Amino acid sequence: MVDAGRLNRCLNPQSIAVVGGFEAAQVIRQCRLLGFDGEIFPVNPKRHAANTRLENLPCYAQIADLPCAPDVAFIAVPAEATIDAVAELARIDGGGAVCYASGFRETDDGDDRHRRLLEAAATMPIIGPNCYGFINLTCGAALWPDYHGATRIIDGGIAGGAAIFSQSGNVSLNLTMQRRHLPLAWLVTLGNQAMVGIEDGIAAALQNDHITAIGIHVEGLRDLPRFANLANAAREKKVPIIALKVGRSSAGARITMSHTATLAGASALYDALFERLGIGQVTNAEEFIEALKFAVIGGALAGNKIASMSCSGGEAALAADLAVERGIEFPPLDVAHREKVQATLNAFVRVDNP
Repeated sequence: MVDAGRLNRCLNPQSIAVVGGFEAAQVIRQCRLLGFDGEIFPVNPKRHAANTRLENLPCYAQIADLPCAPDVAFIAVPAEATIDAVAELARIDGGGAVCYASGFRETDDGDDRHRRLLEAAATMPIIGPNCYGFINLTCGAALWPDYHGATRIIDGGIAGGAAIFSQSGNVSLNLTMQRRHLPLAWLVTLGNQAMVGIEDGIAAALQNDHITAIGIHVEGLRDLPRFANLANAAREKKVPIIALKVGRSSAGARITMSHTATLAGASALYDALFERLGIGQVTNAEEFIEALKFAVIGGALAGNKIASMSCSGGEAALAADLAVERGIEFPPLDVAHREKVQATLNAFVRVDNP
């Protein structure tokens, strides 16, 4: 099992190393844009030898030369060099690594590299490989080699937000660009889940009081008993979990295997599991965002009785129809409540719920 303390250090860093060139420079820029105020150490032997800087920061020749063990490193070099960098980072007791490179278990010849990567990491958590990294919007750390639309949540006066865990970098990139006002605390891409999986991410999120809802974009789960225990713990803490499961079709399942070497599993079994555990399941990205927004802002429902307000009988009928298969009830208003509502309206409007 992943070292939980070390993973928390990795996901909430105060110091970051970036290994590589173009993508490493982008990580530095994105951290600065989010106001990350920790230390950033670029590692680039060619720039070190030429005495040139990366984003105006001096470069180190190798990880072993860093002035301290970073809390996390973004490693953006080819697969074989990634294994060497992970080994170096583990030797100096780094907090963890994000492995950007592909060419591991998702490829036909990647099993051996997968095995050697895990050996190199030993007990140090690695996120990925074949992943886009993560963004922590409570501390401003963006181990993210691209532009994004996310903003800090604490500085904006918002106390909490959602943590999203996904195996897809591009889906996650699109989620950062959403304009539906979903407050985000973390967005973590997991890639191949060679070590850190969705279960580890949920466990870490439940230790963070800034995270008030969890979203999982799931290709497949690795440890179902542990996942079930974590779902129960989330329910006890009143942190809703929303799932967007992909690979439901035979074509989708085949794609997930080639994408991140994940067995998608029978969708009916996942449906039953999520229903039993009280996990909200959605079928597209729009529903995913809206359900998470509702969970962050409104929290989990205390029961199944709700009220719906609208300015149209057509909208009220739509709300009523949407509730039919969801076990939701619209209890009638009592006389006193109906009179109070009616007093705000004219005689042409009939007061009811919905």
